[in-house]
Amino acid sequence: MRNVKILHLQILFVFVHACFAQADFAPYFYDNGPYSNNGNLALFSLSEDTQVGTQIYCLNGTDPEGQEVRYGVSFDPGSKEYFRVDPKSGVITLVEKLDREKQDSIDVSISITDGRSKVTERVTIFVMDANDERPEFQNLPAMINVVETTESGSSIYKVEAVDRDAGSGGSVTFFLQMQQVSLFTIDRHSGVLRIKSGEMLDYEKTKTHFVTVIAKDGGGDYNGKEQFMSSSATLTVNVIDAQDTPPSFIGTPYFGYVYEISEEGSEIFTVVAEDGDVGKPNPIQYSFDGGDDGVFGINKTSGCIFLLTNPINLRREIFNIKVRASEVSPEGKLLDYGYTTVVIRVVDLNNNPPTFYGENGPQNMFELTIYEHPPEGEILRGLKITVNDSDQGANAKFNLRLIGPGRMLRVVPQTVLNEAQVTILVDDSAAMDYEKHQFLTYKLLAVEIDTPERFSATADIIIHLLDTNDNAPKFSLEYYIARIPENSPGGSNVVSVTAVDPDSGSWGEVKYSIYGSGADLFLIQPASGIIYTQPWASLDAEVRSKYNFYVKAEDAEGKYSLAEVFVTVLDLNDHPPAFNQNFLEKTMVIGAPVKIEAIDDDAEVPNNVIEYAIMNAEPDNNIFDINSDTGEIKLKSYIKSMAIIQNITKKRDHTWSLVVQARDRGQPSFSTTAVVKIGITEAIKSRFFSYFLGLRKRPGAVFGIFLTLVTFAITLTIFISTVIYWKSVKKTRVQPQGKIRKIMRRPLS
Repeated sequence: MRNVKILHLQILFVFVHACFAQADFAPYFYDNGPYSNNGNLALFSLSEDTQVGTQIYCLNGTDPEGQEVRYGVSFDPGSKEYFRVDPKSGVITLVEKLDREKQDSIDVSISITDGRSKVTERVTIFVMDANDERPEFQNLPAMINVVETTESGSSIYKVEAVDRDAGSGGSVTFFLQMQQVSLFTIDRHSGVLRIKSGEMLDYEKTKTHFVTVIAKDGGGDYNGKEQFMSSSATLTVNVIDAQDTPPSFIGTPYFGYVYEISEEGSEIFTVVAEDGDVGKPNPIQYSFDGGDDGVFGINKTSGCIFLLTNPINLRREIFNIKVRASEVSPEGKLLDYGYTTVVIRVVDLNNNPPTFYGENGPQNMFELTIYEHPPEGEILRGLKITVNDSDQGANAKFNLRLIGPGRMLRVVPQTVLNEAQVTILVDDSAAMDYEKHQFLTYKLLAVEIDTPERFSATADIIIHLLDTNDNAPKFSLEYYIARIPENSPGGSNVVSVTAVDPDSGSWGEVKYSIYGSGADLFLIQPASGIIYTQPWASLDAEVRSKYNFYVKAEDAEGKYSLAEVFVTVLDLNDHPPAFNQNFLEKTMVIGAPVKIEAIDDDAEVPNNVIEYAIMNAEPDNNIFDINSDTGEIKLKSYIKSMAIIQNITKKRDHTWSLVVQARDRGQPSFSTTAVVKIGITEAIKSRFFSYFLGLRKRPGAVFGIFLTLVTFAITLTIFISTVIYWKSVKKTRVQPQGKIRKIMRRPLS
């Protein structure tokens, strides 16, 4: 009867479950809270500087029946798909770059489905501004024309620029580059460009100005940092000329000459003037404004000054003539004008050459003794030279030049009119070197400049140089490399160094010394520069094979130079190989080699390179091979098992004694032999017995194994007891009514 009731209850629960299964409710998104980022994306905004690949949102919803839901996003046909959603987690990722200036909102459809029902919602995502746009000029670059007479402070242009960003990032202020602010100024807000107060344009100075304008935004956030952006463009300002500048003479001052042989009508000099307004210049008319005394005339068009009378009748030597240059208007009227002075000198014939004088009259040789390397620019005061030309005017004008080795000296002045005191200066002190020149010979040449005769004169300048200690000893090499065999006796010759001092006398004598951390085992002869080992020194390449130290060469006044010495101790083959005694008893597993090792204490190859060989093997001499380079010993290739070995030896003893030789490759060669005990086993047996035999030497490992076994036995016992206990408790507590309750709680399928 009890079983029948239980069956009825089960049927009832199945029926109820079937009724509820037929009702399928649609899934839904969670509502967004005031600070929530989990829901249906409503009222969500996103900065345009968000990086592609950023997870920007997480859709979150549920199904009333508890079914697994999946998410989706979609866009209008033809629209750019900015987002991608993970259908399981609802995580939305940005996949396209945002640009608020092109699109400030994005319409997207989001969906949630449980596999049967699908819910779709349309939401709008607002794209927030980031300061990512530069100001753009609307009317630059440009070119404008401004008359040079435009008043100071006048507005000449209005610059316009637009920044597409919003807020402070979209505000624009204007600046000029620093080199333009001296002449122009710009209103930072309106962009109006003006001529700076107190300044004027001048066509005659600068015809074109290139004004660089900078437009800068008000700054804004970009990628989490404040960013300011700017642009620059150029405004070309062409200055238009105006008639505001008088004529000016070119090539002033003006000097002309009248010679004794000049004739009436001879052209003396030509003046040249041009209108200061070079944009639209007017023609020029020339005239005298005094000082000509009726002796000279001028061509009013060309500006050529000519002689009106015979020079023999002239009573003055110099004429200062004031010349006027006037602008002529297209109507022929004289306008603005300018003045200059022309100096005309009346000179005689050129009949005297230049002449050099000493303290006692004319002289053509001058000598001086000085120390080498005098300071540059120093005057050679011991040379007292005067030069003179007795002619007048241009006939007495001549050049002075020094001709000699290099450019060690120069003469002042280079151009002379009539007479001058000649000064010889040092121009290249380094070249005045006693070691190169004990004396210097120059020619002092005076040559007339503007005369047809080009009269000249020469004088010899002889400079005797005295030596100074201006050189430090110099080694023949920057460094010296020496090699010496180890075990060389004390006092052995290592290397000889050489330094030369070109100075004379005691300044050229060199004294040698050595120092440095590597110099302890060496000494040097101070006079010869020969380096020896110390009498007590013992060199051993195995202890130290490299030494380096410095050698110093010094003159009598302490000037010195250094060179570095590198000494290599050459290795000799003085050590025989020695076997490592810890590896002379081996257990060999068939198929695997064993290795022996010997060491040679020599420092270099081939003295420390070892070759191995088997000299003898007992009880059989033909079952082993050895690698002569590595010392690996292995069985012959045909020996695959213990049975083969027993057939060869007819014995059950598997221990061999091998006499192995280690020989180095030095000259002469040394060798050493050792007896190697090798026990041969097969692989499985060897591993098993080797492990347990090894435990005898490791009591700690034996104790650990024992403790592990005891712990495992106790744990297993506790586990079995616990299982038996809980089975007995379960049997005593289970009642029929309890079974019914369990059936009712069990979910119906």
